[in-house]
Amino acid sequence: MLGENFVYFFTVLGFFVGTIFGILKSFDAEGLITYTFLITTFFYLFSHIIVAFYYRTIVVKAYNFPKERHEIELDLFVKEINKREKLIDSACRLTDAAMKMNNEDMAGQKL
Repeated sequence: MLGENFVYFFTVLGFFVGTIFGILKSFDAEGLITYTFLITTFFYLFSHIIVAFYYRTIVVKAYNFPKERHEIELDLFVKEINKREKLIDSACRLTDAAMKMNNEDMAGQKL
């Protein structure tokens, strides 16, 4: 079904639902017209939202995803992260060793 036909179908469906709801809920002509207009407008806008999401998902699935290029880039990122983790770990070990030596010197001075 074309998107345009879906909008038409849903709008007519909203009109009939609004008319039935208006007949059941209102006691005057103004209420009938109000309910019919509001419900038809809701169905019209809702059908446009559905069609927009439907076409967006079709377009998203249609393009080619360059998997190999992304895998190469991700492998590079993993290597960089591993290098930086090793550098940070060595800096933490140096800092811990310096703090331990400092604490030993401070303990020796207090005696």
